[in-house]
Order: sequence, then structure tokens, then C-alpha cells
Amino acid sequence: MKKNFVSNSSASIRMFKSDLLEGLSKVKYYVPLIVYVPVIAYLFYKSIWEVEMPVLSFIGWFLFGLAIWTITEYVLHRFVFHFEPEAEWGKKIHFIFHGVHHDYPNDANRLVMPPSASIPMALGFYFLFDWLLPHTMVYPFFSGFILGYLFYDMVHYALHHANFKNSFWKRLKHHHMLHHYSDATKGYGVSWTFWDKIFQSNFDKK
Repeated sequence: MKKNFVSNSSASIRMFKSDLLEGLSKVKYYVPLIVYVPVIAYLFYKSIWEVEMPVLSFIGWFLFGLAIWTITEYVLHRFVFHFEPEAEWGKKIHFIFHGVHHDYPNDANRLVMPPSASIPMALGFYFLFDWLLPHTMVYPFFSGFILGYLFYDMVHYALHHANFKNSFWKRLKHHHMLHHYSDATKGYGVSWTFWDKIFQSNFDKK
């Protein structure tokens, strides 16, 4: 990731010669809601009406999935999005996935994950959890996990484009802006800062 360049422009730079690939690299902030809210609703239906899962069991697995998302968000951001290989091809892939966001943090079309990347990732996580979890428990668990992802995407967009009055949101925005403009090796939590405190990657905010 380039360390000495941060653009204040809100324009989208072109990354691909192909118009198709260029289009797939951009997405409006509301698109993940259109894609994944029906998925969550379907998982609710599977859990409560089709499987007839007890309400307390549903709530427990749902909250467990939400909790697992918080650590997943931290791990992905710290160890995947900020992993920059030495090879030139690796640097290019890193720039496409996350480096462009650090160089152009005000680009509204590259603030949430495009479906071209999020759908394959979501499917991979679903099949992993379906293999790991007891039968049918993947439905409430994954609904919580996906809701956590949606919360992350919407919060990330808001942190870059909203002017908050509430002290909680102002602190969260401050945390993320420090990650962008002060030290990109800290502050990996976006919608949750809890794991930064646990893994000692938090900022010394004075």
C-alpha cells in the first residue's frame, strides 16, 4: 500500500482497461442491502417456519453468528486486506482489493464491497459454517453473520460521508480516520473497536 499518498478527491479513478471489470469494481452503498436483506429474510424463514426452531435457540445462534462476524471483520481487515506481497502482481491485487480505498478514501463508489467479491466470499463462509455447525443451525447463525457484514458496510460508508452529532459515532469515526490518516497499522476495527483493544492494535487517543 502506498504510504505517502492520500487523495482528497471524491472522484473514482479508473483501475481496469475493461469496461466490464471497471463496472464490477464500483458499487453504490445500498446495493449490499438489495442483495443480502432477502438472504437474511430467507434464513429467518428457514429457521422459524420450516425448521420450527425454538425462539431462544434461534436468538442464541443468531447472536453467535453476529459475534463471529466481529472477529471476522477484524481478521479480514488486518491480515487479508492489509497483506501486501512483495511480488509486483501481489501489489496490484492488494491495490485492487484495498489499497485503492486508502489512496482514495472519499471515493463513494468503492466504500462497500461489490457483489462480484462479496457473493463468492459469502458462499465460501456459508459452506464452511454449514460443515462446522450442527444440522440446520447454519440458518440462524449465518443470518446473524450476514447482518453483521451489512452493518459493517453501512457503517463504513457513513464513517466516510456522514457528519455525526452523537458522541459514540464521533468516536468511531475518529478511530477510523486515524487508521486512514495517521497509522494504517492500527485501528482495524471498523464497525467494532473491541478487538483492537484485545489485540493491542488500538490508538493512544488523547
